Amino acid sequence: MAGETMRAVRYHRIGGPEVLELERILRPEPGEGEVLVRVMAAGVIPYDWKVRKGIIPANLSFPVIAGNAFAGIVERIGPGVEGVAVGERVYGRCSRGTYADYVTVKPEAMAAMPRILSFVEAAALQGGATTAWRAIIDGEVKPGDRVLIHGAAGGVGLFAVQFAKAKGAYVYGTASAENQDFIRSLGVDEAIDYAAQDFAEIVQDADFVLDTVGGATLDRSIVTVKPGGILLSIVGEPPRQAAEARGIRVKSVSPAGRDDLAEIARVIDAGKAKPVIQKVFLLEEAREAHRLCETGHGRGRIVIVLNLQA
Repeated sequence: MAGETMRAVRYHRIGGPEVLELERILRPEPGEGEVLVRVMAAGVIPYDWKVRKGIIPANLSFPVIAGNAFAGIVERIGPGVEGVAVGERVYGRCSRGTYADYVTVKPEAMAAMPRILSFVEAAALQGGATTAWRAIIDGEVKPGDRVLIHGAAGGVGLFAVQFAKAKGAYVYGTASAENQDFIRSLGVDEAIDYAAQDFAEIVQDADFVLDTVGGATLDRSIVTVKPGGILLSIVGEPPRQAAEARGIRVKSVSPAGRDDLAEIARVIDAGKAKPVIQKVFLLEEAREAHRLCETGHGRGRIVIVLNLQA
């Protein structure tokens, strides 16, 4: 109903976690080509705090509702929308902010949730799983390929490992000493302790290398890719001239669409991948969730719960 209010975490200026405020605002109404989704859980991704802090340039119109990833239930359908049902369990992204009880979403930015996941788990997919999925697709990974994933225990890396294995690849993964067993549990065939081992001496014939670390790791990855192979980084620009000299293709990850979300759900429902949850916070604890996310420590995704039934 028009005029109803909802909870939302907003910020009125660029700054640290302290600028996040839990407020009561008017609930949005779905317009042409939109659906209204009741948010059950919202994923906390690095993009959220980097925008809030001004690290990622964004054309913000204050106040801003924080968040990008969500999982929830379709509440209402706006004019011109087809193929979506009221009551459907969905997940995806919303640039208007997701740390709120309700969001209006374009159908192309969401898809049906994996049937086997809870709302909390589904909220952990957008950002990590979607980026990893597109990286594996753009990397043209196929059965028998040798794949190197840097940062295999991270939010993108842990999904990239699982998706590469689902494609039938042989996977090398770099991680810290304490995460060696963890990345093996995800499916890594050869785990590399980046502090004690030189990945460039271990891997020299990769068909595809995914870099989630950047810097010197990205630069040195050139020697691990075989001629005709692909190097893709989500955090930096690979040295294209050096890559071309070795016959290596350099690619960027492309945006994920509704078809990708649906395919990710199918892979998860087939038991070939799963999210990892680091910690769950209440909406009132959004500041604490951002503080933890900023540390970059821990395994898996941070999630904010808006409904205790999630």
